[in-house]
Amino acid sequence: MHKVEIRRIFDSIAYRYDLLNHLLSGGIDFYWRRAAIESLASRKPKLILDVATGTGDFAIAALRLNPAEVIGVDISIPMLECGKRKLAVRNLDSKIRLETGEAEHLQFPDNRFDAAIVAFGARNFENLEGGLTEMRRVVKPGGSILVLEFSRPRGFLFKQLYFFYFRNILPLIGGIVSKEKDAYRYLPDTVMKFPDGDDFVTILRKVGFNSITRRLLTFGVATIYCGEK
Repeated sequence: MHKVEIRRIFDSIAYRYDLLNHLLSGGIDFYWRRAAIESLASRKPKLILDVATGTGDFAIAALRLNPAEVIGVDISIPMLECGKRKLAVRNLDSKIRLETGEAEHLQFPDNRFDAAIVAFGARNFENLEGGLTEMRRVVKPGGSILVLEFSRPRGFLFKQLYFFYFRNILPLIGGIVSKEKDAYRYLPDTVMKFPDGDDFVTILRKVGFNSITRRLLTFGVATIYCGEK
């Protein structure tokens, strides 16, 4: 999907985005972000870039690593505005800076960050390889990439239940709460099309990352991918 349409979708649901994330995942999204961030603990990154930051939840989770600064970028101004209000209320705006930016055209110099991270945003990149290549460019040699993304469960019974929920219940609830039915039809579509598992590991290798690991969460509903430049 073109970035203009992606921006329109996320602009339209910004004011209900956090509520729906927590509601539709049963609150388990907090655990997913925390588990992902903990995978970088041994690296002790001091400067972190959070791509497709949305309202900043992953950037906030990254503070568990005690970095000097986290910079979050996103194409949706309403999402960023929601995030900035959240940071101000929590007195976190001295640690996290949110600004507009596209994954495929990051406005930062080469080799600047210790880690580049993205949660539930890689599947929304207009050009997946282009976005990952840019993330690699701005990371220092020896630095890390961390991707937390939805994936498709493999166990037969759980997979059937999950797909029914994802294709029927989630769009219904999301559409009612956000009043934007298209946005929550878009979500299952992107998950079904995203190259998860071995296919995504292959792409990470193709764009130049090494030492790639992956960890399944909640029976494979989400996956943590880590790599090194």
